[in-house]
Amino acid sequence: MGKVRPEKVKKISRELVAQYPDKFTTNFEDNKKLVKSLIETSSPKITNRIAGYITRLVAAKQEEENEIT
Repeated sequence: MGKVRPEKVKKISRELVAQYPDKFTTNFEDNKKLVKSLIETSSPKITNRIAGYITRLVAAKQEEENEIT
């Protein structure tokens, strides 16, 4: 079972990954700094959730690419 995340977090995360596919990595701290610079959020908690979900998306994409090769 995975973690439950609000649809807002997922939507913003997917949009950011689609717009900047090469900027995000599997490093949470780097992703958090990048999210802070790209969007304005009033809550650090939301920023962390978005960065965490982006980290999972990038890791899953890399894993999928490794399985293909």
